Amino acid sequence: MSGSRVALLPGDGIGPEVIDAAVVVCDSFCPGDYQFETHLFGGCSIDASGTAMTDETLEACRAADAVLLGAVGGPKWDTTDADAPRPEQGLLGLRKGLGLFANLRPVRAIAALVDASPLRPERIEGTNLLVVRELTGGIYFGEKKRTELMASDLCEYSVEEVERIARVAFSASRGKVSSIDKANVLETSRLWREVVTRVHAEEFPQVELEHVLVDNAAMQLVSTPGQFDVILAENLFGDILSDEAAMITGSIGMLPSASIGNPDGPGLFEPVHGSAPDIAGQGIANPLAMILSLAMMMRHGFGREEQALAVESAVDQALAGGLRTADLGGSATTDEATAAVLAHLK
Repeated sequence: MSGSRVALLPGDGIGPEVIDAAVVVCDSFCPGDYQFETHLFGGCSIDASGTAMTDETLEACRAADAVLLGAVGGPKWDTTDADAPRPEQGLLGLRKGLGLFANLRPVRAIAALVDASPLRPERIEGTNLLVVRELTGGIYFGEKKRTELMASDLCEYSVEEVERIARVAFSASRGKVSSIDKANVLETSRLWREVVTRVHAEEFPQVELEHVLVDNAAMQLVSTPGQFDVILAENLFGDILSDEAAMITGSIGMLPSASIGNPDGPGLFEPVHGSAPDIAGQGIANPLAMILSLAMMMRHGFGREEQALAVESAVDQALAGGLRTADLGGSATTDEATAAVLAHLK
């Protein structure tokens, strides 16, 4: 499948810098395999057109075979005005528009970086887990109200939404799924627990299932993260827990992600980190999460497992060889980090 079409959404802050790094790696390692087309998205799209994602950009993403996203947001567009456009609206709209309901966030303790984590090495060694986060339901997408005296956000889930994300988690498991909820308080969590339990019993009885309250899960994630295989969580809980899990790797600049769901449409691949406007334009952003997101695109978007493994191995070898960007306690620039990965790919 030569010349696969990839829509590039560099976005804001360090987004364009890390996207450029991923394209350099891709063009150097597998020239001609992917064709890139760049579109405005996020805050820069608001500046240009008044909206975080134009209809034209959404259609271009739908027509592509995969989408690579850098990062969106920044203080320039922060506002409490409910009617003002926000960069994050583009991201939520893109996920909804492409039918991407499942976010996959792998978290592993990289041997070369165990000392970079604030957690003790003996706590994190051997950790290799996957957070499966539901993306298109819950409180982020519920009805929102605001008056001078109150505000509310509706948290809502349907049986179908829980069923389909549960199937993704069980299918990805190597033997155990930890389903996260707050069933002792929330009605949506009680539905979540009931549906996950049923899907497990009817379709995946060979997989071990445990239910973990979200506050307990947050504690266990930093005390004994190696106990987890697949963490299944609704939108809000998954967002928070996956960012917490970044501390296992030593930096949020190391976490890639894939958003999938529509078998007939493109997936979305992006680093978990934000736009980091405080370092944008300085050439010091860590591109490794973006490069690892490229590897996830190769694997989940195109089934090119050998390419994905080669890129991931090159990142590991570069780190083992001493590569450290500023967020990892070193001084390597974005270009130097990219060159270190390429050296091991060649």
